[in-house]
Amino acid sequence: MAVIYTIAKNVCRAVLGPLYRIEVHGTEHIPKEGAVLLCSNHISNLDPPVVGMLFPRPVAFMAKEELFKAPIIKHLVPHLKAFPVKRGMSDRDALRKALAILKEGEVLGLFPEGTRSKDGTLGEGLAGAGFFALRSKAVVIPCAIIGPYQPFKKLKVVYGPPLDMEKYRQEKVSAEEATAVIMREIGKIIEKYQ
Repeated sequence: MAVIYTIAKNVCRAVLGPLYRIEVHGTEHIPKEGAVLLCSNHISNLDPPVVGMLFPRPVAFMAKEELFKAPIIKHLVPHLKAFPVKRGMSDRDALRKALAILKEGEVLGLFPEGTRSKDGTLGEGLAGAGFFALRSKAVVIPCAIIGPYQPFKKLKVVYGPPLDMEKYRQEKVSAEEATAVIMREIGKIIEKYQ
């Protein structure tokens, strides 16, 4: 699996990097080890490969279960550390898998909005991101993808400073409130780098 993941990452970098003139900021904020919950805005189907190819560690993404049934793609996605989630309902298997990834000290990538923004503006986050932030000891890294996916226009990917979620864990805030904190940080990054 690691070999296919590395090959796919390098191919994405070689093709998408120059095509969208991708500029990356904030990689110094990324912990070299330990559990990380990577939370990004969602503007395109290309977001997972772009965010993943620039992240210095392998990232496991939740992916809509339809991808695991699509011809050709269904054979590739499991090798890219993706795992299926049923959209529009509570998927206990996906929740368990995500928590296990964090417990093992790996990186879980999420798009808290749950779906792509049609106009590029930041939407409301779903409770899932807050749930994982509160139920694990993971460092939360907010991420923003800024700019259009248009050939040879500049696209920025910015990883923000880690969020300290410990006080929210101690205050026993709701998953929705924790997600709102994460979304505010993503919004601040967009505002700063737009």
